[in-house]
Amino acid sequence: MRFIPHTDQDIREMLETIGIKNVDQLFSGIPTGLRLGDTPLRLPSALSESEVVAKLRQIQKRNPDPEEVSSFLGAGAYRHYSPALIDSLIQRGEFSTSYTPYQAEVSQGTLQAIFEFQTMITMLTGMDVANASMYDGASALAEAVLMSNRINKQKEYLIASSVHPEYRQTTETYLRGTDLRLINVPYSSDGKTDFEFIRANLNDRVSAVILQSPNFFGIVEEYEQLGRELKEQNTLLIVVVVEPLSLGILKPPGEREADIVVGEAQSFGLPVSYGGPYAGFFATRKKFVRQIPGRLAGETIDRKGRRSFVLTISTREQFIRREKATSNICTNQGLCMLAATIYLAVMGKQGLRELALLNLRKVDYLKNKLSKVKGFSVRFNSDTFNEVVLRCPRPATEIRDALLEYNILVGLPLGDYYHELADSLLICTTELNTVEAIDRLAEKLGTI
Repeated sequence: MRFIPHTDQDIREMLETIGIKNVDQLFSGIPTGLRLGDTPLRLPSALSESEVVAKLRQIQKRNPDPEEVSSFLGAGAYRHYSPALIDSLIQRGEFSTSYTPYQAEVSQGTLQAIFEFQTMITMLTGMDVANASMYDGASALAEAVLMSNRINKQKEYLIASSVHPEYRQTTETYLRGTDLRLINVPYSSDGKTDFEFIRANLNDRVSAVILQSPNFFGIVEEYEQLGRELKEQNTLLIVVVVEPLSLGILKPPGEREADIVVGEAQSFGLPVSYGGPYAGFFATRKKFVRQIPGRLAGETIDRKGRRSFVLTISTREQFIRREKATSNICTNQGLCMLAATIYLAVMGKQGLRELALLNLRKVDYLKNKLSKVKGFSVRFNSDTFNEVVLRCPRPATEIRDALLEYNILVGLPLGDYYHELADSLLICTTELNTVEAIDRLAEKLGTI
């Protein structure tokens, strides 16, 4: 393909169109001290390959060895066992090198994988339709907010402050520059969303109410009655599921009056690996299918009557809808989506339920042990799935740092996200946390 550069006249016309004088003004939002300008990068001298490997190994030693550290971190990134079968299959060349099916019907294998993923997500969420996946749970929530605006044209959103803080930040970023507004809903003394605040602030300007269950504190929200009330006022209910393993035992959001269900599929066979990669999911009611972002694969038969798959809906901006596209998401998390699909197929309904129950029993054991440690207490007296908030006798960061000396990564200090919870830790346990590791955590907490 030939490269045809812009002429000086082209550049002048483009600058005039957007109302600036030169290209440098495009970067005016970046503080002067952070711009490179004509200053050369202060890079170290070149190293040989062996020297680079040695340097990287030195850096690697600064990270805790996951085989030596007992980790109780969660908060949206969950450490679950991933069957060896998953890596074995997704590393096959036809999977690891595949990309978006531009000539969709030629890519029958890719389309079938997407179709199976969509089917499994609808079964888990209790919704009518799901898309081919999103970049991650946070961007899926932002897209759900934009979708609800397309549906009912309203511009205000009541969002629970117990929704993952980074999901809220991502949504705020998406909405910056629009006239859409998020209104934070406080949590109650039991850690659940304050539904009375929602009821008191509902009006005809509210497009949707946004809840997370289990919420950021690990607490299961009971929102079915609220969902019925929202329907009477033509307000949508968006439910976020950051720990999808919980759907193995909880009643599906679709059976609890949710209109849009979004979340993160990382728990399904994807490792906790430097914060990614993730794979978001997005499900909704059939009547809203034309407003769903991304793409949908569908099932049909070919001319010979054989089962086959097609790209049923794809309204992204690069195709014929252009500015009328529902979203500018340009792909789906194909490989991660495939890993999640294989994981769910391997586990099956019964396996997923048993694993969810195991996680539930582990967190009950954890809460029981922590509640007996002098000076510490479980902060919220509510049903949780696999996370719990622990109130500490001094700043949570100090407790975290002290336990690191014992090779225990105790959890997430909540003060960075909730100033009123600076004395609290968010602690997670999964099937990979042994009873012995939980006992040791409680023992060491009692000594610091």
